[in-house]
Amino acid sequence: MTEPTILGIETSCDETAAAVVTGGRQVLSNVVATQFDVHAKYGGIVPELASRAHIENLDGVIQEAMASAGVGRNDLDAIAVTNRPGLMGCLLIGVMSAKTLALTWGKPLLGVNHIHAHAASAAIALPADAPQPWPAVALVVSGGHTSLFLVRDPLSIELLGRTIDDAAGEAFDKVASILNLGFPGGPIVDRVARAGNPSAYDFPRSMLDREALDFSFSGIKTAVLYRVHGPGKKNGSLDHLSEQDIADVAASFQAAVVDVLVGKTLQAVEQTGVKTVVVGGGVAANHALREGLSAACNQRGITLHLTPMKYCGDNGAMVAAMGYYLLKAVRTADLTLEPKATARE
Repeated sequence: MTEPTILGIETSCDETAAAVVTGGRQVLSNVVATQFDVHAKYGGIVPELASRAHIENLDGVIQEAMASAGVGRNDLDAIAVTNRPGLMGCLLIGVMSAKTLALTWGKPLLGVNHIHAHAASAAIALPADAPQPWPAVALVVSGGHTSLFLVRDPLSIELLGRTIDDAAGEAFDKVASILNLGFPGGPIVDRVARAGNPSAYDFPRSMLDREALDFSFSGIKTAVLYRVHGPGKKNGSLDHLSEQDIADVAASFQAAVVDVLVGKTLQAVEQTGVKTVVVGGGVAANHALREGLSAACNQRGITLHLTPMKYCGDNGAMVAAMGYYLLKAVRTADLTLEPKATARE
């Protein structure tokens, strides 16, 4: 029996993406149009501009994904789309496009939870005959989300903890802004930190000494701000900092965030008794996090599945892959499917 082939559409924030995936793992195409240039001068995502870019890019991205995969509408078994959580205007564009395609092409429609797709994204890279990595503790860490889940299977995902304030990716963006490094902050701080001393400054490891599996990253942003500009100061010149000083701040900040992410993930493993960890989301591409988790899991005999770098950021492949499981379980949506800003049903 031929496995279903699904078109996945992702427009939850600032990536316009589409992909074609067969059997939940065989990625036939994965096309992503970034918006870095659109938002860079503002130092963050501007929702209205992101929505406009999706309108301009989505049709072309879908056409490219299908052409690259070598499929036509008759080869598709369903249309999957991120409908939550995310920026409402951005989600609306993807959802309306998916509903239109599902109606005109006569295909089932599948509404996908963006965070759950990240939580299950590590399985995309596994060989078709490899066993599923579930049950597992999933760390989802991105610009908008930092959460821990117990994934019993892709359709049974339980929230264990989440950030009580800022996501880790937001903290990276803010620190990059403080250091005048540019946007997006995550990859830039990661690159600059490689030349720095991660022990140069002792930034706080918030929530690490508590049993709760929640995160907090607002305090470390303030700590970096005051270290750079002085206690109580929110802005100022960077003239007093050398290139090495900036690298040291970046490296020390990154080390503190990684310590918290690794520490909380290990706490979740201990509390659940699960011996497998999967990691997804844009910050999962951070080299220090990948190295830290690899070392910690190896030391404790925990199996670790890191989402491949090309699937860490928002993408259509993870949406199509999650859509596969929804289709197999006959959990389809209808044309009343609506975008939702939050992850709640």
